[in-house]
Amino acid sequence: MTRYLGLDLGSVTCGVSESDTGLIARTVETIRFRPDDYNEAMDKVLLVIEREKPDLIVMGYPLLLNDDEGPRAQLCREFGEELEKECGIPVVLQDERFTTKAAESILLEADVSRKKRKKKIDQLAAVQILQTWLDSHSEHKGE
Repeated sequence: MTRYLGLDLGSVTCGVSESDTGLIARTVETIRFRPDDYNEAMDKVLLVIEREKPDLIVMGYPLLLNDDEGPRAQLCREFGEELEKECGIPVVLQDERFTTKAAESILLEADVSRKKRKKKIDQLAAVQILQTWLDSHSEHKGE
């Protein structure tokens, strides 16, 4: 069975999600690192990969609204390329526009407090990223 890991890389956190069925993504954790210290982020993500043993990594790719790659998307693409070299596991990019907004809406609808929302938002964004990818690559389409 294929295991998937979803990543939502920010400037101080990285939300992590996973799926061991290929159907439903779920939260794992939020990795915290020093602001813009992507070497520290890489080390911490590699520890999660070692523990979770995914077969494929789906990385959020924050394109601009006009589909261009801005500085944030470039950073995520480069991080994904380096991560793939480091761990030997394929990394695919998934357009993540609006995933944080969608995650925020889910938490607001569930009446989660501001403090708890802040702790969960990155994980839920990672779930949205992975779930979007899983839905668009499902072997069960049209069933």
